[in-house]
Amino acid sequence: MANLINDFPEILTNCRFYIELKLDGSQEPVDAYFLECKGFKRTQEVIEACEVTPGRWGAAKSGQVVRTKVPGNVKTNNVTLRRGMTKSSTLWKWFEATQEGNWAKQRRDGSLTIYDQAGNPQAIFQFMGAWPTSYVASDLSAGGGELQIEEMEIAVESFTRQK
Repeated sequence: MANLINDFPEILTNCRFYIELKLDGSQEPVDAYFLECKGFKRTQEVIEACEVTPGRWGAAKSGQVVRTKVPGNVKTNNVTLRRGMTKSSTLWKWFEATQEGNWAKQRRDGSLTIYDQAGNPQAIFQFMGAWPTSYVASDLSAGGGELQIEEMEIAVESFTRQK
């Protein structure tokens, strides 16, 4: 009798992930460790073609309307990355360089890796042509005790699943 545990694929949890992004001017092998990643979404536009057929049906005196759906352009959403703020200003400098009109030279590729419970990579998404579109520092409160969070939204040209 087969072992039932090994017969089913492991469902991955959303808390075991790693995003790799290498930026200019960095002193570190990895520029940021992120707590959250939102918006990894790729969609395909639906184009609806409408035509009237010459055939009649029922009691109608004209042709039948036929609608056909065909695939259109592929769209990749922007991705939002959140992390605990550190003393590093590398993310800010990347955002600033883009804002100064240097966005074409600031485009970066990276990857999102999702791990199983044993720490083995199980899903790897490569993203291409990313550049920052917004930067947010979380609100401050003298009575608060939460982590200071910085959030960056990046435009992504495309992403593919490698594994």
